[in-house]
Amino acid sequence: MQQHSLKSPQGSKKNRKRVGRGDSSGYGSYSGKGMKGQKSRTGGGVRPGFEGGQLPLIKKLSALRGFNNIFRREFIPINLTTISKLYEKDSEISPETLVDKNVLKNTNSPIKILGDGEINFSINVTAHKFSRSAKDKIIAAGGTVQELG
Repeated sequence: MQQHSLKSPQGSKKNRKRVGRGDSSGYGSYSGKGMKGQKSRTGGGVRPGFEGGQLPLIKKLSALRGFNNIFRREFIPINLTTISKLYEKDSEISPETLVDKNVLKNTNSPIKILGDGEINFSINVTAHKFSRSAKDKIIAAGGTVQELG
């Protein structure tokens, strides 16, 4: 086999389409673009996502989705009723002890103590946030409140 006898496989070489080179070529006069209209013009056609002037889907969706704050911190709420059922007088309550009592799955998320329920014994609570009513009830019962950073 010699270099001059090599041939490329059938169908691998194809002549480019020469548009606008006479009617006998098959792509003369209108150059395969049909007659008139936006798509036949030079630079014609519409951008991707264009819906003929109707309000495009992409613009509708942004109005429906609303605003998502990417800096939002999700707190796990824990009520005083839960604390009063699980703990005794002078207990130390922190995210770690709440995990031990199976109130929380882990300490990854910050917690907020809410004032739903009553507490009538002193406890020492350490959490990321407290509602005003929870703070007032714990202090009124003789307990202490400590906020984590």
